[in-house]
Amino acid sequence: MPDNSGPAIAFERVTKRYADGTVAVDAVSLAIEPGSFVALVGASGSGKSTLLKTVNRLVVPSDGRVLIDGADVNDGAAWQLRRRIGYVFQNVGLFPHLTVAENVALPLRLERRDDRARFGALLDTVELPRNLASRMPAELSGGQRQRVGVARALATNPGLLLMDEPFGALDPVTREQLGQTIVQLQRERGLTVLMVTHDMAEALLDAERVLVMERGRIVADTTPAALIAGEGGDTAQALVAVPRAQAERIAALARGAA
Repeated sequence: MPDNSGPAIAFERVTKRYADGTVAVDAVSLAIEPGSFVALVGASGSGKSTLLKTVNRLVVPSDGRVLIDGADVNDGAAWQLRRRIGYVFQNVGLFPHLTVAENVALPLRLERRDDRARFGALLDTVELPRNLASRMPAELSGGQRQRVGVARALATNPGLLLMDEPFGALDPVTREQLGQTIVQLQRERGLTVLMVTHDMAEALLDAERVLVMERGRIVADTTPAALIAGEGGDTAQALVAVPRAQAERIAALARGAA
């Protein structure tokens, strides 16, 4: 693991309760090691995106607290916290009136930093041609826009990367390519990555640790290998059953075509 590993994250009895009585996150306590890649999975409405967003204060817990390297995320201004955290989400959130270069460089300009030398390197990092710099987001493919979003998230060289269904709208080939790019970046830079995904195969193949949520609680916390071996409980195994069944059907098709 690189010496410049990302930060540790700790959730201490984090709860999010809404005015109508809905409990989206229910007293979650866990620790995430520095420089680890953790996937957060579960059915829709299980609370995984809500928990993720407590880290960068897009969601404020009703009870409990979130710590980054031992410091409460509520200490200091939210904008200062968010500049230290890369955030990638499904809808990308590029500004349509700004070019690729302007979108990627925006976090650096907010910090009044010279972005000229770093911009090209950021495009190289996410495997985008530098000649796309002057294009507008509408001129890019979905995969290219998402890569621009990743480059922007990495612009300030954060040690922590939060990803909320980042590849959900992409075609399977682009999704796999971009997923492998993120895995490589995480390993090379020692980033701490927390990724929410509905794709159990993606979680099993990309992450080193998988957290399974159900009704706002963590019901399984284990490795991909343990999940494949049948561990983690009924909820986890129901999720694993989907890619397992798909793999078996594909294998059956291959045998039939042989």
